[in-house]
Amino acid sequence: MRHIFQKGSDLSAPVLVLFHGTGGTENDLLPLARAIAPASSVLSVRGNVLENGMPRFFRRLAEGVFDEEDLIFRTQELHDFLDQAAVEHGFQRDNLVAVGYSNGANIAGSLLFHHPGALRGAILHHPMVPRRGVQLPDLSGVPIFIGAGQNDPICSPQETEELEQLLSAAGAAVAVHWERAGHQLTHTEVGAAAAWYKEHFE
Repeated sequence: MRHIFQKGSDLSAPVLVLFHGTGGTENDLLPLARAIAPASSVLSVRGNVLENGMPRFFRRLAEGVFDEEDLIFRTQELHDFLDQAAVEHGFQRDNLVAVGYSNGANIAGSLLFHHPGALRGAILHHPMVPRRGVQLPDLSGVPIFIGAGQNDPICSPQETEELEQLLSAAGAAVAVHWERAGHQLTHTEVGAAAAWYKEHFE
């Protein structure tokens, strides 16, 4: 998978794994990583799927309707890539914190849903529920930040609350930050994510 790896100044700190939104690239969230954890190493990944020329992490059938088969395949592909990247770049595989926005937050959520121990924690900006009707792995001790917009036309408040309930029921420590905004990523939401990160990982 196309990616950027930047070695941080604190090699014991979690490696931030960045997942862009639809139409983004591996460069998009680099400023976010610096804002959240300036000393951390960063692995920023580009999605392998194209939708009308726009990179994504998995296919969808329509707005808000995921191609579940492709989602499962791409989640496994990403999980395998993280295993390989840890060896290639020399970081601890069990010390990854995901930072994802929109489609990127959905693939990070899917890693949590499908692969025990895939992530040490996650910052999910405007995620949806990746799959319904599946048994989640034990997420005890995994802190998760969800950034949500009260007026988000793509990811409704009900969707956010459902995701929070599913993750909490699996044992995760979930914090939801609400913005009086839509699907966009605001400075105050990023600031809240950075404060949450410091509380849990520094």
